[in-house]
Amino acid sequence: MRRVTRRAASLTAVCLVLAAVSCASAQSVDSVAAGVEQLRHVVGAWDVVTGFLNADGNVAQSVKGSYTFEWVVVDKVVRGRSDTPSFNRAAGILFYVNEGKGIIEMVSVGADGHLWVMTGPLDGETRATPPTKMPDGSTLQLRFTRYNVERDRFESRMERTTDGGATWLPGNHQVFLRKK
Repeated sequence: MRRVTRRAASLTAVCLVLAAVSCASAQSVDSVAAGVEQLRHVVGAWDVVTGFLNADGNVAQSVKGSYTFEWVVVDKVVRGRSDTPSFNRAAGILFYVNEGKGIIEMVSVGADGHLWVMTGPLDGETRATPPTKMPDGSTLQLRFTRYNVERDRFESRMERTTDGGATWLPGNHQVFLRKK
């Protein structure tokens, strides 16, 4: 009887471990699917209005621009470009799913050569940069949140902090409309 009980206990323990692994895998599959869906959604051409915000959240300046995104590796990597003609500014963008780390990242670099890396969870709509030392010696961190997502429209909010995240100030608000 004792031998059967030990075997049953061992078998039960193995089943519990397998069940836990199976649940973890199902959660990560759902997370990966959410990240991939974000990439699928942004592929295409977008007209964008960016409102640069004062500290009180009021619009200081509004400009029109465009973003385009296309697949590099389907369901994994998207490349893009943003253009803001009134500033004579363009930036290159890479947007990708990193299943191994459970993150989705977006990197952007413009004419100034500064590479911004924005990271967030696969199943989330918020990404943040690491704290970045600026030329004047201050430390800046940015946080981007995509929301009000519809088939041919979404909004993005950028916030900034210079105190390690104790306070976040408005940076900009963007409205993306898919080009017809």
